[in-house]
Amino acid sequence: MALLQISEPGQSPDPHQRRLAVGIDLGTTHSLVAAVRHGVAECLPDAQGRVLLPSAVRYAADGQRQLGHAALAGAPADAEHTITSFKRLMGRGLADIAGHQRLPYRLLDRPGMVAVATPRGETSPVALSADILATLRQRAEDSLGDELYGAVITVPAYFDDAQRQATKDAAQLAGIHVLRLINEPTAAAIAYGLERAAEGLYAVFDLGGGTFDVSILRLTQGVFEVVATGGDTALGGDDYDQALIDWVLARRGAQARGAADKAALARAARAAKEALSATDSIAFRAGLSGGEVVLDLSASDFVQATDGLTRRCIDTVRRVLRDARLSPPQVQGVVLVGGSTRMPVIRNAVADFFGRAPLTDLDPDQVVALGAAIQAQQLAGNRPPGDLLLLDVIPLSLGLETMGGLVERIVPRNQSIPTAMAQDFTTYQDGQTALALHVVQGERDLVQDCRSLARFELRGIPPMAAGAARIRVTFTVDADGLLSVSAREQTSGVQARIDVKPSHGLSDARIAQMLQDSFGTAEADMRARALVEARVEAERMRLATQGALDADGALLSAPERAAIDALMLSLRGIAANSTDAAAIEAATQALAEGTEAFAALRMNAGIRKALAGKNVQSL
Repeated sequence: MALLQISEPGQSPDPHQRRLAVGIDLGTTHSLVAAVRHGVAECLPDAQGRVLLPSAVRYAADGQRQLGHAALAGAPADAEHTITSFKRLMGRGLADIAGHQRLPYRLLDRPGMVAVATPRGETSPVALSADILATLRQRAEDSLGDELYGAVITVPAYFDDAQRQATKDAAQLAGIHVLRLINEPTAAAIAYGLERAAEGLYAVFDLGGGTFDVSILRLTQGVFEVVATGGDTALGGDDYDQALIDWVLARRGAQARGAADKAALARAARAAKEALSATDSIAFRAGLSGGEVVLDLSASDFVQATDGLTRRCIDTVRRVLRDARLSPPQVQGVVLVGGSTRMPVIRNAVADFFGRAPLTDLDPDQVVALGAAIQAQQLAGNRPPGDLLLLDVIPLSLGLETMGGLVERIVPRNQSIPTAMAQDFTTYQDGQTALALHVVQGERDLVQDCRSLARFELRGIPPMAAGAARIRVTFTVDADGLLSVSAREQTSGVQARIDVKPSHGLSDARIAQMLQDSFGTAEADMRARALVEARVEAERMRLATQGALDADGALLSAPERAAIDALMLSLRGIAANSTDAAAIEAATQALAEGTEAFAALRMNAGIRKALAGKNVQSL
């Protein structure tokens, strides 16, 4: 009797053609892996039936390495060598990590990215993440019974290029083929939208252990369009724990003296935070080297201790709604994602802001991984291509430095990705054969107020008059949010290209304030830009006039030459000393008008020279 081949709805009729793909949520506190089985996305458990894998690695003195639950079990006795929350270290230098002195383990300042000291020598956040990813890969292969084709890995929406690249490097070390990096709020929206057949405008409020994101999405019959996004890569449940620790220590006049004390306080704060989600009061208790710290805590005390962090969350939501040109009543629902959204202080703050209770029917710890698994199914070819369309966005604008230290934005923030956008530029000086390109990220008009991403040069430009060359610069952002930039001179075809892989992430304070600064300083930026543009135009006019005088100054009489020299001297003084763009523009215009007669003389002389010795019949 022949066997019939069967398949899940919408999938290949040939089981041997089915590719195994999973979604992985690499979290600050916990990580997990999910897959679509029997047409339903579900998280895959370990041998003990546990879905969540603590993002923790312990290096014991005997050289043994422990992961997950085993690492946390040994943490009280070996806090200095138990590494947690290393997701916050990805793609960052030591200067980028605020409060690193409070960590029980020791960070080492290294070029490109911090390292972590262990009994086995230095290790990196990428290697630590790779250990967790390899464990999840093995779990998936054991559960599914075959090797993985690939995985969709989620990252915070506000992860920059360095942090995204570090995540891809960790996956490569773990032997995982990355189908795509997608933003955590977007993955959550996929899971919620498909599970509930929701349509309309939804806000995804994602507060995890170490990062915070909020995105506004438009859900329409399988199309998930990100309208706007924002966040803070240095805000999460860990910060709520630390705020509570600081509040308790301030009232008890105590302090942490070593790694064991720091770890004990972190465990006590987390336990108190979780307990206060279910009760109105709890006893905070932590055994320190200087004596036990005990304090009765109420839910209102916790609200007071963490009020500044909650306001930062709501301020970010307000800014994202402003970017989307929406008001809270226009949002049909708010989806809570991340274990930290279980805190009543967060749920109450979100409900107060939007005027409606948030949606909490899906497990906030699992929903991101479930959405990633659904996306993985499609990218692996196990779902029809039109079944799911994902339109994500880039969180911060990308541009180039132009003359005078100005930023010319090429890709605006909240632009859908993948995308490719181009703009034409030209040379500033006669005979210029090379062009230096400086790629920056941010919302301010001046380069000094934005973050530098990369520099490269385009050489071999044919010598031409200033402004004659046409250099097309193209910015390409792939589906993972990673950037490449190319430049091509249109007439000669010479070109240069760079994959932007910055070695450091944005600083904690910087990434949270870049958009805020852009709104608060918009008027000042506009004035500064106008001043720089006026000075650049004045210098261009002065250099062009000086070049003309050097070449054909003999055409002028002494009084005419003196008049032009006086205008040039006046323009140079005003451009150098004045902060009034209008005054500089007026002086530039005066020089232009004062040289009109000289320009006519040069043109007549050029025509006479060209026609010398020729008759009408020869023309």
